[in-house]
Amino acid sequence: MRLNGGVDGEDIVSSIADTLLNMTTNAVGTSASFPPLCVLGDFAWDVLIRTNTELLRGGDTFGEVVLTPGGSAANVAVWASRCGMITRFVGKIGRDRFGQLAQEDLLREKVVAHLVETEAHSTGSVAVFVDHTGQRSMVSGHGADFYLLSSELPVEAISSARHLHLTAWSFFTDPPRSAARAAAKIARSHGATISFDTGSFQMIQEMGVQNFLSYSTDLNFDIVLPNKEEGQVLTGCTEPLDIAKVLKELFPSALIVLKLDAEGSLIYDDGQATHIPPATNNLVDATGAGDSYAGAFLAHYLVNHSAVDAARYATSISAWVIEHIGARPTPDARLRKSLIRS
Repeated sequence: MRLNGGVDGEDIVSSIADTLLNMTTNAVGTSASFPPLCVLGDFAWDVLIRTNTELLRGGDTFGEVVLTPGGSAANVAVWASRCGMITRFVGKIGRDRFGQLAQEDLLREKVVAHLVETEAHSTGSVAVFVDHTGQRSMVSGHGADFYLLSSELPVEAISSARHLHLTAWSFFTDPPRSAARAAAKIARSHGATISFDTGSFQMIQEMGVQNFLSYSTDLNFDIVLPNKEEGQVLTGCTEPLDIAKVLKELFPSALIVLKLDAEGSLIYDDGQATHIPPATNNLVDATGAGDSYAGAFLAHYLVNHSAVDAARYATSISAWVIEHIGARPTPDARLRKSLIRS
């Protein structure tokens, strides 16, 4: 098993210098006085298993087994940072080797980390199975990221942010649901806007749609970013426009950003729908596609305030991601070109 992303052997002194430089002047020219994005939620290590052929029960096959940094919320934070946004991450890790690697990973990605450490639970981990078509299935361990408490929140880091992003993985169980809801109330009381990724359609089903909505709709999110399957479960509709309209009824204060996978995405705002076509059909691995889209969308939208332009930008970033292995592949020249905004 190899460790993807070059975590071991990282030059920490150089990383710290780069982080301080990024906090002063980042890729889109924002200054240090620009209030940052704060992302709260899960950091987990993905054990990514990709087979070359269909995996038969009781059989054997060749493929790839890769350890990569992940966690839906952490992925969003990293992609927002890669896209030039000053970004903070709030989460919980184990006091173990993988927790140390998590800190080094976020430092290298120029994300300002506010991590609670615990000896009671190990750093989160997820088994990600990617089939020969590029579609992925996950088994999530119940790691330290699921045990963040309200009393452990870094209030100043949340209250001084311009925008707070939450994912549904912080709502499926309690903890960390109370901490996520408390963070939303702290952010709102200090004038921040809030976005919400609805997470996993299967977990919503297991929790119960009405139960899930009872813990989320009262927070008056400004942006909601479901994928099509989550939208179908939440609304009972099948067509994207119908899904978006019902989601707007459920979250009346929110801009609806409906991710449609191979069909692109749909922006629904003020009764107007805009379809954004996909940028690629070359699916290698769908892991992290939605997270990279969300991170890129927020980085663009919070600066330029155009949902349609932000969606186009996010589409170009997520298209690159799904053509590579893992949620956060190492940037190449093509991606670096995409990261530069016009």
